[in-house]
Amino acid sequence: MKKILYYLLAILSFTITSCGSSSKNKAVISEKTKSSSSKKTTSNPNSKKIKSIVSYAKSFNGTRYKYGGTTKRGMDCSGLVYTSFKKENVILPRTSRTMATQGKAISLKKASIGDLLFFKTNKRKNVISHVGIVVQTKGGIKFIHASTSRGVIISSLDEKYWNKAFVSAKRML
Repeated sequence: MKKILYYLLAILSFTITSCGSSSKNKAVISEKTKSSSSKKTTSNPNSKKIKSIVSYAKSFNGTRYKYGGTTKRGMDCSGLVYTSFKKENVILPRTSRTMATQGKAISLKKASIGDLLFFKTNKRKNVISHVGIVVQTKGGIKFIHASTSRGVIISSLDEKYWNKAFVSAKRML
């Protein structure tokens, strides 16, 4: 719909200017174009940071799991999140349980790239025990995390295990 509006404004602008419009008409059209285009360019001021965080997290893909790890030699789930956000000077708590107390709670429907997903994966304890970063939302939510069995991987929230263990989503930026 916005594209159609831009095309119509461009055609109207061309038609009026080619018909010898006064500078007053040009100014009105110019202001309309500016106001409609400024709405389009308004974006999340943190989008560069978010892209960088996700990209950095993905650079650990395939890294083996290591409890307490925060490097390419080994990584745990909260270490992956902590390290990725720290690269952009966003300091989060070091454990998934404490991370879950930070940020703004969001519905899963509003989750976007860079948001955190929290899980309860320990049947004996009813506490947050796992965290991942959303890397894709179209066609189903996918997130990067450090799995104890497979290391740093990208998984889908559609997988039965993760869907059942899911607790909440939070926005940190």
